Amino acid sequence: MPSHLSADRPAAQPPPRGSVDALISQTRRLRGEMDAVRRDAPLDGTDPQGRWQRALCDLAMHQLDDLDQHLAQLRDGPPPVPAEPAGAPAAPAAPAVSAASRRGSLLSRVGSAEWNLLTDEASWSGELYDILGRDPAAPPLTLDELPSLMLDEDRPMLTAMVTDCLIDAKPIDGEFRIVRPDGGVRTVHMMGEPVLDTDGSTAAMWAVLRDVSELRRSQRTVSESRESLQLHRHHAQSERRLAVQLQEAVLPPWRGSLRFPQRGPEALDLAARHLPSSNSALIGGDWYDAMELPDGATLLSVGDLTGQGVTVASGMAMLLGALRGMAVAGTRPGQLMSWLNQLLDASVQPSLGSAVCCRYRPETRTLTWAQAGHPAPLLFRNGTGRVLAAPDGVLLGATSGAVYGQAEETLEDGDLLLLHTDGLVPGHYGAQAVQRLLDLAPRFRGARTAQDCVRTVVEEFGESEREDDACVLIARIGS
Repeated sequence: MPSHLSADRPAAQPPPRGSVDALISQTRRLRGEMDAVRRDAPLDGTDPQGRWQRALCDLAMHQLDDLDQHLAQLRDGPPPVPAEPAGAPAAPAAPAVSAASRRGSLLSRVGSAEWNLLTDEASWSGELYDILGRDPAAPPLTLDELPSLMLDEDRPMLTAMVTDCLIDAKPIDGEFRIVRPDGGVRTVHMMGEPVLDTDGSTAAMWAVLRDVSELRRSQRTVSESRESLQLHRHHAQSERRLAVQLQEAVLPPWRGSLRFPQRGPEALDLAARHLPSSNSALIGGDWYDAMELPDGATLLSVGDLTGQGVTVASGMAMLLGALRGMAVAGTRPGQLMSWLNQLLDASVQPSLGSAVCCRYRPETRTLTWAQAGHPAPLLFRNGTGRVLAAPDGVLLGATSGAVYGQAEETLEDGDLLLLHTDGLVPGHYGAQAVQRLLDLAPRFRGARTAQDCVRTVVEEFGESEREDDACVLIARIGS
C-alpha cells in the first residue's frame, strides 16, 4: 500500500533498531513475570475474585503478546522481495499461507486497505481477506460495498466515519461488527486517514483493520468478573450487617455488672462479654444470656451454633428465644435441652449446636444445670478452680429423641462460676483451654466484682487473634 501524503506534517521516522531491541527485551521480561502471576492465579471458577484476577492476567498476556510481535515487525521490516533475472521465466507464485496455519497469529488479526477516490480502485492485503472471511480471488469491496458486511446497527457509524474522513479530512478510529460468509461475527477496529493530493484535496483513504474479537471477549470477561466481584462483596456486606444487627438485638444489652435478684445476700453478681472473631467478616452463632425467672430463680446460659453468617445468627436468635420462653414456663434444664434438640432437629435448615443451661435458686444456693456437647462450667472457690462434673448430653441437633441429664451443685458465698464457649482461649481447645482459664484463679480471688473478673479474662485472651467468636459469662455469689 503506498504511503499517504500529508500536507501539514512530515512523516514520522522509525526508531533505531537498538531501541526496538531494548523494547522487545523489556516486553518479554514483563511477559515472563506476568505469566508467573497468571500461573499462580486461582483456577476455581466459583470464586468471583479469582475469576476476575485470572481474566485480568489473561488480558495482560494477550496485550503483551501483540506488543512483542508488533515490535518484532517494526525491527525486521517487510520481507525482502528477490530480484528476478532478465529474461527468466516467471517464477511460480508462492503458496499462500493458509488461514489455519496463521490462526491466532498477529498476521491473521491485522490487515490493511486503500481506496482510491479518483480511479474508484481498492486494494486489500491478504490478511484483510482472512479477517473478513472473503475469497482472496474476489475483488476487494469498494467503500460503498463495505457496509454490506456489517450488522445493520453498525452501518450508520461506519458511514459517518468515512464521510468525515473524505469530506473533512478527519482520521478514522472506530469499531464495528462484520458477519463472515460462514455466519461468524467478528469485531473489527478500523484506523485510517485521508490521502491528500498535491492541492490538498482528498485523493484516497487508507486504513488498518484489526480483528479485536478475542480482545473484546477478554475485556468483557474482566468486566463481568469485576461486576460479579462487586455484587459478591455487596451481598457479603449486607449479610454481615444483618447478622450483626440480629446478634445485637438478641444478646443482652447490659454492660457492666448485673444483679439477680436485686436484693439478698445470695444474689448473683453477673457480667459477660462477647469477643468477636479476628476476621470481622465472620459473624458466628455464639451467645450468652442471663434472665430472672418468675419464681425468683436465675437462668444462665451460653451456647454456640455452628457456622457463620446471617443464617446462623437467625438460628441463634430462634434458639435463644425458645430457651427463654421454655425457662419462663418452669422447664428444668435437662428437659429444656431435650426440647431444644427437638427444635433444631425439626428445623427447615438443620444445624448443630452446643449449650450449657443453669438454673440458680438463691434461697438454697442450688445450681441445677445441663449441657449439650458443651464445655462444663468452671467453679472458683478460695483461690482455686475446678471443672464441674458434667451430666450426659450430646450436641443439639445431632440425634433425634436425645435425653439429657442434670447435675446439682451447692454454691457458697464468694464462689465464682464461669461459663464460656469454645474459642475463648485462642489456639487452645479442650483440656488446655480449661487449664489456662483455671490458672486465672488467684487473680479472680482478688477481684471485687464479676465485671473485674471479665475484664481479667479479656486482658488475658481478648487481644489475641481468634478464628471464631467466643463468649464468657461470670456469676459471683456475694452479699
